[in-house]
Amino acid sequence: MTADPHDIRNLATARTSGDGLLLRPWDPESDADVRSWLRGITDPEFRRWNTPLVPVTDLTGARDSLRARALRAGEGLAASFVIADAGSGTTLGHIGVNDIRPPLGVATTGYWVLPEARGRGVATRALRLVADWAFGELGLHRLELDHAVGHGASCRVAERCGFRYEGTMRGAIFEPDRRDAFRDAHLHARLATDPEPERP
Repeated sequence: MTADPHDIRNLATARTSGDGLLLRPWDPESDADVRSWLRGITDPEFRRWNTPLVPVTDLTGARDSLRARALRAGEGLAASFVIADAGSGTTLGHIGVNDIRPPLGVATTGYWVLPEARGRGVATRALRLVADWAFGELGLHRLELDHAVGHGASCRVAERCGFRYEGTMRGAIFEPDRRDAFRDAHLHARLATDPEPERP
């Protein structure tokens, strides 16, 4: 039995685990979490493909960013997770379920992985895990994902996790480190009724 998609809940304490990973909330009062968040969103490879709506360049900005995310989670509008190693607790990256629209049962997802954790299937495992959580715990019908055109690694993660390519969105996201120029993005989505993706 799935949750009522019209139900708006506090998601600030949401968590799930599996496949060697733990997804837990970011803690804006944790210095370690704030440092990891700042390192992730200022990483050159992240910035190549993503331009945050609100620039974050220091620890104060990073803490404010995490506090804003915690507020949205408390209002049931989003859930932001640390991707952590289930055994050691080491932070590996981030994944979120964002822009939750309960009446439609629709949300978006996005992720990044810290440099030292890349090449280990972290994003693929985390996306499968968060999709299972979103369709099961939240009772969502549709989960969307987009990435800049040319970001082949993100495209492969999406497809491995059953997020079908649905088209190109013209001028949908900012150019790197700009807010006055736009680039195209690929849209992927997965429905709760889609077949489970094959797992290695």
